[in-house]
Amino acid sequence: MRPPAPTAIPRLLLPALLLVAPAATAQAVDVPPSAQHPVEQQRCIDAHADDEAGLARCLRGIDGAQAADPADDAPSPPDTSYEQNRAPPVVAPDPDGDPRTQAERDFDALYGGGGYNPVADPTLPEPAVIPGSYDPWERYNRQMHRFNNAVDRYVARPLARTYVAVVPRPVRLGVGNFFSNLGQPVSAVNALLQGKPRQAAQSLGRFALNSTLGIGGIFDPASDATLPHRSEDFGQTLGVWGWERSRYVELPLFGPRTVRDVVGMVGDAPLSPLRQVSDEQTRVPLQGLQLVDVRTQLLSTDSLREGAEDDYALVRDAWMQRRNYQIFGDRLDEEAGDDLPEYLREEFNPTVPVDAIPMTPMGGGN
Repeated sequence: MRPPAPTAIPRLLLPALLLVAPAATAQAVDVPPSAQHPVEQQRCIDAHADDEAGLARCLRGIDGAQAADPADDAPSPPDTSYEQNRAPPVVAPDPDGDPRTQAERDFDALYGGGGYNPVADPTLPEPAVIPGSYDPWERYNRQMHRFNNAVDRYVARPLARTYVAVVPRPVRLGVGNFFSNLGQPVSAVNALLQGKPRQAAQSLGRFALNSTLGIGGIFDPASDATLPHRSEDFGQTLGVWGWERSRYVELPLFGPRTVRDVVGMVGDAPLSPLRQVSDEQTRVPLQGLQLVDVRTQLLSTDSLREGAEDDYALVRDAWMQRRNYQIFGDRLDEEAGDDLPEYLREEFNPTVPVDAIPMTPMGGGN
């Protein structure tokens, strides 16, 4: 009987090798011994019973495949011991019995959660009450609005854009100052009729200063002298006297008005400086230039009207809101404080004045 080869592995040492080899291989590839496959290990032992080095390589190959197996890399279930053992949040006591935390109450107050209704919040100030649009003649007004839009689209707007493109901005500013200065005597008279003597004095001061140092009103030194610009007319005076609600009407060429403002235009006409000029060759060009100047001021609002679902309602409501503030502005300032939008506070009033339409002067002819 031939003795066994020196390289053969005694059968009695195989159990010990099975215990040692997986542990050593696992340490080499950082895989725990429990992750080995016994069937594959037995196959390696049977295949390399007489080759210790081959057996070690086979076992290492099994361990390396096991380490790369994505099934063994599946994430372990989340540890919920913290959530289970975490103490409940501390809820600050609320006098109204609200069970929410202070952070939750703050979040709901900022973002409207928790059933918060900002409209019914008793801590909010009362909104400014502005009379709505009274428009029983809407059918007629819409037809007149379409006519005015056609005139504006084909005549007024092209003239205004050409005027802006051709005339330099300083010249256009001087033209606007000139026509604004012409309206100051009418503003002074109506401010006095409304019981505002200080404002009337300021309007007269603006007119005197701009007409002299401002070279006929082309320049505006009165603003540098901190004399505010206020525009008052007889329609506003009638509103202050008690004619608060008046039906809306749109006039040809003049645009948005109310019946109260139509009566006011008749009252302002005798005081309008341009209507006192009897020479038509001087007066009519000035009136046309004033119309172009007014339309130029409105170019900035054209983008607001583009794409409007109802252009008539947009123009009517915006004009009525602005007009109501001009009449009841002092009262609204006291009620709303600083909550009124900035555009209502501006003295910018691009409406067609009574003296801008080329007509024969009232009360006389040529």
